[in-house]
Amino acid sequence: MSEINKAVLAYSGGLDTSIIAKWLQDEYGCEVVTFTADIGQGEEVEPARKKAESLGIKEIFIHDLKEEFVTEYVFPMFRANTVYEGEYLLGTSIARPLIAKHLVEIAKQTGADAVSHGATGKGNDQVRFELGAYALAPDIRVISPWREWDLNSRERLLAYADQHGIPVERKKDGGSDYSMDANLLHISYESGELEDPWCTPGPEIWRRTVSPKDAPDEAEEILLDFEAGDIVAINGERLSAANVLQRLNEIGGRHGIGRADLVENRYVGMKSRGCYETPGGSIILKAHRAMESITLDREVAHLKDELMPRYAALIYNGYWWSPERKMLQQMIDASQAVVNGQVKLELYKGGIMVLGRRSDDSLFDERMATMEDDQGAYNQADAEGFIKLNALRMRIAARNNRQL
Repeated sequence: MSEINKAVLAYSGGLDTSIIAKWLQDEYGCEVVTFTADIGQGEEVEPARKKAESLGIKEIFIHDLKEEFVTEYVFPMFRANTVYEGEYLLGTSIARPLIAKHLVEIAKQTGADAVSHGATGKGNDQVRFELGAYALAPDIRVISPWREWDLNSRERLLAYADQHGIPVERKKDGGSDYSMDANLLHISYESGELEDPWCTPGPEIWRRTVSPKDAPDEAEEILLDFEAGDIVAINGERLSAANVLQRLNEIGGRHGIGRADLVENRYVGMKSRGCYETPGGSIILKAHRAMESITLDREVAHLKDELMPRYAALIYNGYWWSPERKMLQQMIDASQAVVNGQVKLELYKGGIMVLGRRSDDSLFDERMATMEDDQGAYNQADAEGFIKLNALRMRIAARNNRQL
């Protein structure tokens, strides 16, 4: 192993990263610093401190990043109406650049010459963490244990833990066999029976949403206020960004909103099946598109829709800190200056329906759109020349009997 004096480890407190902390000490002979991010995963993060201390870690960082996560990452992503491959709202993907940023900041603060993570060599997260680290600290060393060690099975991991006295939390009866990732935006479930794309997961898999079948029989109406493309109030109550998402998670969860079961194409080349719960994000996406529908110019809206898949792929593949993502973000954010107003939604048994939208910046002109007397606001005769000009090339081709 090349010489590493100190490494900052993205540390969850779980089995894998606890083993990595010990492995780094043994294999690299280096001091280990742990960093635990609270991004709304729904579990206490302070126990990670005691676990790290039990491993002899002296420098332990635990940061509450919920507001930063939503303000600087989640909301900017939803300004673009971002969806990967038509279904995935990128709940895991969008958290990785934030964690990478704080990893390298702590490395600079503590004088560490390396960062480390617990992502496997098969997935996307290794790419996301490392591209982020290199973009923000070009000379940083990155240690990826899953690409170096031979502890490539749960049995070997448990044996290593037993050998080195690392406490292992055994699963309770009925415990989940899924690999889970949770934050304020979503929960994802992979592995176990989900590795068979034909297998339907049992109802016990879902943790953030009720089944639409069990959702209330009465619909719930909510009013959302937008300013510059972001939701700032729910039912007239102004909230911080993180509290907006938390509240929408609660509302959407009780109505069975935001479940998805999909097979996605990983950046490393393989297909992966996962189940996702994103109740608040699903509501944000629906409401934001409704708000844009009356405030954005047609060509601006269409251009955003054309660029969105590229923007989504950049996030999914780990290029949040790339020049092209930053350039796209500037354009997207500029378009949002007029995305202000209110959207009224109805939530019912897994569904979201737009009931109304209004804005002082609305481009909707009732005089022109009306089917009644428009009082001269629009001359319908103008459409004849417009149609003939647009038909000209097709008429020429038809006269020449060109076959398509």
